[in-house]
Amino acid sequence: MFETIVALATPPMKSALAIIRLSGDDVFNVVSKCFTKNIENLTKKEIMYGSIVDSDQKIDDVILLAYKGPKSFTGEDSVEIICHGSMLIANQIIQLLIKCGARLATNGEYSSRAFMHNKIDLVQAEAINDVINATTAEAKNLSLLSLDGKVSNKIVPLKTRLADVISLIEVNIDYPEYEDIEVANKDTIISLCDELVPQIDVLVAEGNKAKIIKEGIKVAIVGKPNVGKSSLLNALIGEEKAIVTDIAGTTRDIVEGDVNLNGLTLHLLDTAGIHTTGDKVENIGIQKAKNSISDADLVILVLDNSRLIDSEDLELLEETKNSRRIVVLNKSDIDANPKMEGILISAEKNNIQELVNKIKEVVGLDEQSFKTPALNNSRQIGLLQKAKEDLIRAKEDAESGLTMDLISVSILSAYTSILEILGEANQIDIAKEIFSRFCVGK
Repeated sequence: MFETIVALATPPMKSALAIIRLSGDDVFNVVSKCFTKNIENLTKKEIMYGSIVDSDQKIDDVILLAYKGPKSFTGEDSVEIICHGSMLIANQIIQLLIKCGARLATNGEYSSRAFMHNKIDLVQAEAINDVINATTAEAKNLSLLSLDGKVSNKIVPLKTRLADVISLIEVNIDYPEYEDIEVANKDTIISLCDELVPQIDVLVAEGNKAKIIKEGIKVAIVGKPNVGKSSLLNALIGEEKAIVTDIAGTTRDIVEGDVNLNGLTLHLLDTAGIHTTGDKVENIGIQKAKNSISDADLVILVLDNSRLIDSEDLELLEETKNSRRIVVLNKSDIDANPKMEGILISAEKNNIQELVNKIKEVVGLDEQSFKTPALNNSRQIGLLQKAKEDLIRAKEDAESGLTMDLISVSILSAYTSILEILGEANQIDIAKEIFSRFCVGK
């Protein structure tokens, strides 16, 4: 039996209206104890007006929406109470409902129950949280694709294909005397792996792009002192986030700022100028700047277009050569000696469009990336990659002549990984961890 749970489903703040959500096997009985109309015998969805009362004392006039399971979000009998948006009123109603037999819901418990009642899979459940936490319209739209089941539908063919082959292997092992069934041999396994591995590669590539759209990328702006790093940060953000002066070494610590470039969120880090100095405090900032190079998803190396390349510039070019990097030649408005290839910009005059275009190109996002349903978190993508590794191992085992029962171990492992993505592999502990990160009332 599922206990009746209750929680505030709207933000805990004064507003025009507040929504209190309940769900559980005994929810209609619980609500009937404090609502002016008896709803215990409801057989279909109902909307009604009435009052929440504690004995003879009215707490508030409300609109009540009652959902008969399984035709509800959780799959259970559910009720939503729309009251006036006073936190005093909302808390009084919740306290009364608890007195009548409900208990406070835990984080994500409504979505967890929807998952347990097969109303949604784990990909859709994670998408609920992603929609709530989306910081850009593009990230929200991708999450809605997952919530609609379009992402799960891309995984189902892998699941079905693997299940078919596993069933065939089991039949061949358990009933070798049957001559009228399809034979599972090494060619079957090799063909399966050659078919599915490229499909997984596509899904992983799409997933990595979607993950970038959802989470953004960490961008470190590095260079020598006074080359225009802070001016570039300000130009990208569109505000005076970092202090800009003609004095070298003005920035001594990491200055952070976020910017949305047409759906791509950049988490910008303006770092201290990297050079040789005897200043103890400045050296701490320089070390942080060097650490940011290895931590960043993208490094923008800023060089001074008005000066010749020197040994410190060359050291930075060498230090960042293994990073995903864009070399920027700042102060393009000043006459310069030709030195090297790079993106010409003038951060001070906000002439940075070519850099913005280059960032999108380097990250690898195009218009289609924002419209393609895709797995978009580390758990999902990691499980896809594990399934791919298992399939590669199965193919190697088949080519090495291992017996079918040994080969099937890797195939079954790949299948389990696909099931785990959807939450179908008895991953109760993983599901609990995911739902614990939801807000109460979801």
